[in-house]
Amino acid sequence: MVDQGIERVFMTEREVRDVVARLGREITGFYRRQDDLKLLVIGLLRGSFVFMADLIRHIELPLTVDFMTVSSYGDATISSGNVKVVMDLDEPVEGKDILMVEDIIDTGNTFNRVIGLIRYRNPRSLKVCTFLSKPSRRTVDVHIDFCGREIPDEFVCGYGLDFAQKYRNLPYVGIVKP
Repeated sequence: MVDQGIERVFMTEREVRDVVARLGREITGFYRRQDDLKLLVIGLLRGSFVFMADLIRHIELPLTVDFMTVSSYGDATISSGNVKVVMDLDEPVEGKDILMVEDIIDTGNTFNRVIGLIRYRNPRSLKVCTFLSKPSRRTVDVHIDFCGREIPDEFVCGYGLDFAQKYRNLPYVGIVKP
């Protein structure tokens, strides 16, 4: 059933599950080759938590998880480009294999700054996984190692993605009604 605030379904619940399972297999295959793996999966809150919870169940390797909350908006509706760490990691990243998990990479500005913050902390390796990517909106080059799906410039919500903090609990990805 489609929520009344959704214009149309963009990705069905089945398509979402298939993408997450594929990413889990790709990540497992990549890291399985690595000796002395110290995999720390880091999610950016709030959007990534649904995707990340499902994703780690498909990664067939030992791992730990942590979360980070950042803000680049303050009280504005347009990003300032300055990243403020609202909630930092509990786990140290130095010497670990970091997998950064994001729900969607749009312009890449905020995520690029977060990657810089993590690199500064000297991880052994750093890889990026995103559920969705909007390359047409990118203003900063962000290397994505594991991408669920590239999408056109549409405002999507559901499966952790929100519109005014609503729709995160939808099991599918939808386009918001104008």
